[in-house]
Amino acid sequence: MSQSQSAVSIRGRALGALVFLFALATALIWRLAEATPAAGAGEVPTDSSVPVAAPSSARSRDELAPDERSTIALFKRASPAVVHITNSALYRGRFSFSATEVPRGTGSGFLWDDNGNVVTNFHVINNGSKFKVTLSDRSEWDATVVGTAPNHDLAVLHIDAPRARLSALAVGTSSGLEVGQSVYAIGNPFGLDQTLTTGVISGLGREIRSVSDHKISDVIQTDAAINPGNSGGPLLDSSGRLIGINTAIVSPSGAYAGIGFAVPVDNVRRIVPQLISRGRVTRPGIGIVPVPNALAQQLRVKGVIVSEVSAEGAAKQAGLRPALRYQDGSLELDVIVSVDRQPVEKVEDLFDILDQRKVGDTVLLGVLRGRERLEVPVKLRELQD
Repeated sequence: MSQSQSAVSIRGRALGALVFLFALATALIWRLAEATPAAGAGEVPTDSSVPVAAPSSARSRDELAPDERSTIALFKRASPAVVHITNSALYRGRFSFSATEVPRGTGSGFLWDDNGNVVTNFHVINNGSKFKVTLSDRSEWDATVVGTAPNHDLAVLHIDAPRARLSALAVGTSSGLEVGQSVYAIGNPFGLDQTLTTGVISGLGREIRSVSDHKISDVIQTDAAINPGNSGGPLLDSSGRLIGINTAIVSPSGAYAGIGFAVPVDNVRRIVPQLISRGRVTRPGIGIVPVPNALAQQLRVKGVIVSEVSAEGAAKQAGLRPALRYQDGSLELDVIVSVDRQPVEKVEDLFDILDQRKVGDTVLLGVLRGRERLEVPVKLRELQD
């Protein structure tokens, strides 16, 4: 090998060694970088002079906003009065002598008093024969039906539980409510434990139909979530007072869609005491059978046409007459056009006004009889609703 070739070979080996050492040093540096925590990367510094922050925890009560504290207190105060209701029926097979208990559904309710009376919707217990009420302390009690008012979608059950376990809701009023005020719904949707949903009153004076297809007036509309299982539970104001009973939702799927309805508590206050004391609801009436609205419209009559008069009813005693058709086709009609000078244009108007009166009250009926306008005083009598 020549001298020049030897020199080139030595320089090549030296260069290769340098490349190897550089690669080895680079690898060591990367390993050290991975093993050593980077500043600000979330690792705890080893320098004891640097303070170490404690792990964050849930906010303490003092950190909650005032409205949050108020809502929490409302739920804790009201929820012991809210109950879960299970409805079942006994089914006997065609070729069997044994009866099977078949669940029909569940719903919510609330304690009306410390005597064990529980208020709920009629449709929660409809078609059932056996009922159980579960209190907020998880104790379960057999319940019996005290009374029902299908036309108002209300019912009262009774449980024989110790008074110490029973905590009734404070009852408010539904008069004077305002659209936009806060409301709170407590219930047991989907069979879950007690839940709270919040919202506002989004409408007043709504009308819905009961299970018996009777019109329920002055219903409260809310956007507080009302799902299956909430039915029969209370709707509360910001003071925790009962202002309505959650009864229905508007949804093609049956799930919450932003529109829910509650029976106003003023209706409840009028009806529930009657159910507890008598097991049924009575209302004031005048003892007539009205002509259906559709037929009155065909006759181009605005008002309530008296079709029949009860033989012992108040209207008969006051001199009202049933509709008569003569042989020549002419009609003689008594048409009620006002009650206490409030206009009446259809059957619902008449019943709405009478429902605001009491048995024994005297009302002044405005009656058209042919071309004659009469004012007839009628003393209201008790009718079963």
